[in-house]
Amino acid sequence: MAYDEALVDRMRAALLRRKGVTEKKMFGGVCFMVDNHMCCGVAGKDLALRLARRARLQRSKSHTRPFDMTGKAMKTMLFVSARRA
Repeated sequence: MAYDEALVDRMRAALLRRKGVTEKKMFGGVCFMVDNHMCCGVAGKDLALRLARRARLQRSKSHTRPFDMTGKAMKTMLFVSARRA
């Protein structure tokens, strides 16, 4: 699966100047790691985000959906799609 290289470039510019951040190809896209733990990434045209365990984002928003790469959604991850105006 191809991924949105412009979105990866934007994330790279924002994240890689921070200490402990590395980039790795994963899940057919690009993942950004902080101290070897996944924090976010890009798969296709979607942003993948890791949430703090106590974070409560509304997953019912039309531009979000569960992070499901294996048939079982991860509770601490979600996909965010670009909003359409």
